[in-house]
Amino acid sequence: MLTLDDCYAAARSLVESSAWDYIDGGSGDETTLRESLAGYRRYRLRPRVLVDVSRCDLHTTLLGSPVALPVAVAPTGFHALVTPEGEVACARAAGQEGALMVVSTFATRRLEDVARVARGPLWMQLYVFRDRAVSEDLVIRAEAAGYRALVVTVDAPVRGRRVRDQRNAFALPAALAPANFPDTAVDGSPAELAAVMARRIDPAFTWDDLAWLRSLTRLPIVLKGVLTAEDAARAAELGVAGIVVSNHGGRQLDGAVTALDALPEVVSAVAGRCEVLIDGGIRRGSDVLIALALGARAVLVGRPVLWGMAVSGTEGARNVLSILAAELETAMALCGRTDLASVDASLLHPTPHHPS
Repeated sequence: MLTLDDCYAAARSLVESSAWDYIDGGSGDETTLRESLAGYRRYRLRPRVLVDVSRCDLHTTLLGSPVALPVAVAPTGFHALVTPEGEVACARAAGQEGALMVVSTFATRRLEDVARVARGPLWMQLYVFRDRAVSEDLVIRAEAAGYRALVVTVDAPVRGRRVRDQRNAFALPAALAPANFPDTAVDGSPAELAAVMARRIDPAFTWDDLAWLRSLTRLPIVLKGVLTAEDAARAAELGVAGIVVSNHGGRQLDGAVTALDALPEVVSAVAGRCEVLIDGGIRRGSDVLIALALGARAVLVGRPVLWGMAVSGTEGARNVLSILAAELETAMALCGRTDLASVDASLLHPTPHHPS
């Protein structure tokens, strides 16, 4: 597997069809999902020549944690759908590649078990539940286990209409449950996933509740799912440590702006007051470079890591990260940039290309 497209093709035949639709699908007509991928194709790079590119350095820091590359593992739920070791396999891969991993609230391995095998930094993704005691417990456990930040998903007060899942009445297999609160199953049988999550997640969580969350922990708080300058500015004013510009992989509001299109206004609005990351649509190392040129500190990658794990567990996830790192290094060298500090908007042609 030499490209992420190869990983996609190899994984598709290995994952049960309704689970594949859960991983692969988006909301509504999947317009935002498609546009999130297409957006990167609209940009063109401006190579600079006669630069000594015998060594390109991909190292950076994320909220002070050193990482070997500006590509992190995005929080995706239910890794055991694609590999028996679940999130443990993913954490091993991220550690071996020197990458950060964000572990989902809806992981299929306990957050402590993931932390025990991790060699790289971990952040904990958090949904705020109607039962605030459950969320509080997750926060306390994450800090005790050595996680370095909380990534609060803010774009899912209600679940998007994911038509593929609705058609399939997608439910977790009976033997598979969220490991951090295993009482999710109803009457001992699989429950439709949309109903399970709707019962859990609190649609009344607001800006005012960030103070409550901050009172629980010393961990820095990152907000995931910001797409506008207005929300980005408010987050920065409230002292969040980071923002992930994200449309939830096209799985929430179909027709929403893509993360890539939203990135410049978010970067401008925060004006350096917090770190800005982006997820959604990354399929090539040149995509990473485009996002960095537009002001992101790093990108998060979700679906491709699952494809890799479906093919060969830890080694498959590691291969996905390795492919992106190699492609990014090549793109940087061919653009005459030898480290991430030298990557800026002058890399991009000023007029995005619009394919017919």
